[in-house]
Amino acid sequence: MLSLKIEQRVNLKFLVKLNKTPTECFQMLTGAYGEYCMSRARVFEWHKRFTEGRENVEDDERPGRPSTSRTEENVEKIKQMVRKDRRLSVRMIAETINIDKDTAWKILREDLNMKKVYAKVVHRVLTPEQKECRNKFGPTFCSKLKRTRTFSKSHHILGTL
Repeated sequence: MLSLKIEQRVNLKFLVKLNKTPTECFQMLTGAYGEYCMSRARVFEWHKRFTEGRENVEDDERPGRPSTSRTEENVEKIKQMVRKDRRLSVRMIAETINIDKDTAWKILREDLNMKKVYAKVVHRVLTPEQKECRNKFGPTFCSKLKRTRTFSKSHHILGTL
C-alpha cells in the first residue's frame, strides 16, 4: 500500500502529464485529500520537478550517516533484556546496549510493539490467550476487591469497582 505522500505525488505526476497548472493540481488534490493534502508549496515544488522530466516519486536520498544503532541485533538484545526483567527503564536499556535513549524507546515502541506501564514494559496488544484469561479471571478479581475493599482507588486495575 502506498503512503499518502507517495500516492499524492503519483496523482500529481498524472496531472502534470495532463498539462494541468500547479494551481489546478493543488485544487484537485485538495478536493480529493482535504486536510491531508500536501501543502501548496510542495505541490508547486513537485509540479516543477515532474515538468522538468523527473519520473521518480520517492524522496531523494539525504546526506548524512545512516542509523547504526537501530539494527536487528539491537532489537533482539532489547527483546531479550525485557524478557529477563520487565522493570528495566529505557535509560538502563540504552546504557547497557550503548545506544541513545530515544533509539531504545523507538525500538521498544515501533519494533517490539511495547509500551511502558508504570514500572514494567508490556506488549501494547493482548494476545487472544491473554484476552481470554483477562475475561475469565477479571470479574472474579473485581468481585473479590468489592468484598474486601482493601485496595484504594489507585489500585483499580480492571475498571471501576
